[in-house]
Amino acid sequence: MNRLYESIDRLVDYARHKLGLTEKNADYARNGVLGILGVAFPSTGACAENKSIAELLAAFSDEAIKAGLFERADAEKYCDAVMGELSLMPHAIEEVFTYLENKEGSAAATSMLYEYCVNNNYVKKDKLDKNPRFEQDGLIITINKAKPEFRDAKKAAAGNSVGGGYPACSICHENEGFGGRGKRTLRTVDLELGGQKWFWQYSPYGYFYQHGIAVNYEHTPMHVDRATFGRLMDFADRFPHYFIGCNAALPRIGGSVLAHDHYQGGGEVLPLHKAGAKYSLTYEKTKTLVEVLDWHGTAVRVVDRSRENITEVSDKIRAAWVDYDDPALGIVHEDGDGIHNAISPTVVKTARGYEMTIILRSNITSKKYPDGVFHAHPEFHVIKKESIGLIEAQGLFILPGRLETELAEISECICDGKKLPAALSDYEFIYGEILSLCGNKRDKKSVDDAVRRELGSVCTRILQNTAVFKTHEETLTFVKAAL
Repeated sequence: MNRLYESIDRLVDYARHKLGLTEKNADYARNGVLGILGVAFPSTGACAENKSIAELLAAFSDEAIKAGLFERADAEKYCDAVMGELSLMPHAIEEVFTYLENKEGSAAATSMLYEYCVNNNYVKKDKLDKNPRFEQDGLIITINKAKPEFRDAKKAAAGNSVGGGYPACSICHENEGFGGRGKRTLRTVDLELGGQKWFWQYSPYGYFYQHGIAVNYEHTPMHVDRATFGRLMDFADRFPHYFIGCNAALPRIGGSVLAHDHYQGGGEVLPLHKAGAKYSLTYEKTKTLVEVLDWHGTAVRVVDRSRENITEVSDKIRAAWVDYDDPALGIVHEDGDGIHNAISPTVVKTARGYEMTIILRSNITSKKYPDGVFHAHPEFHVIKKESIGLIEAQGLFILPGRLETELAEISECICDGKKLPAALSDYEFIYGEILSLCGNKRDKKSVDDAVRRELGSVCTRILQNTAVFKTHEETLTFVKAAL
């Protein structure tokens, strides 16, 4: 048992060095940990010895399982409980955040909060760092091994909600410290957006640098209206080093948590933010620049230093799109199945002022495309069938973890001159394209390169599938009419 005791004391020592646990509070926090585990022993004096939190928790879990304190299946729950006990209380985190923001600026404050959430193991950075990630054809492509794939939209929504009760959903503020959903280590800071009380937290399985969500304190459904643009700019004013955006508030084209209003953002420049203008025009009333972006999806950027001008022009585009019909293009804003047109706005602050990018989306279905006319088409579903939400619409693709082994097996087959196994028959179309890209080169390096190029090509075509207007000229015509 001594090794178990040492593993516990190493976590306490780690908290003193990394989590702000004071000497005064050390015994109190340690006793809280002992109470969770149902053990009691005097301090062994063991130190963390510069080990990472992942290493310390792995050693603790192994020793606790050997001692019969819990089963392997419950290890994550116990690690969360122990680290929650060793972390600062939410009010203390907020005090440090506010102090740093006032003294050193908002970038210093957000970096502190992010680092704290990594150190207390809420952000699973050790797992995230193992996700394959590369750039191809101007897109960022990741394979997410840390989260399960939800190919069914209904299962995706169920996986991110709570069926009534408490908390009402997976992102409500009441999750802070709630052990029932592994949130003992969650720490948030308050925001004011549009005169409303919101809060900011980081995603435990973030898709990009300092990926977080801004969440309304009130459990109210996702929606995008004129006030949304103002709230997004409120966030950008406070955190100009971040982008912030809002998913379309409809199934299949929006986020998985549609029941609770929230935005996503963080500290990475995504491919859409770098996209140039194919066409530019000026809204004469306010002299606001409007750009039709040279992008695979349908996106328009509104640029101005004035918040009022950004709001006026952006809302004109929003209002025009949500009521827009063009049956010849498959665009019907509403039918017996409900409303289909929506936007995903996202904003950054640059030397030009506010840059509000508006992505036009439609979730309409048809007999030919039951999963969505403007969704990834069936030939690409083996690569990506899940919803194409805000992040992917901006050019960062999150592909399912199974691809790592399945594509490796395909690469091996090509290198060895073997046929596609029956178990991978869904890849027949993709397999054929990879073979064409390989040409006569069948060495591992050439095949792996072909696989990457194929993934880039597929993701590009998926974005093209989501485009409601298939030409930039059609988008320009729509924008001119909207303004």
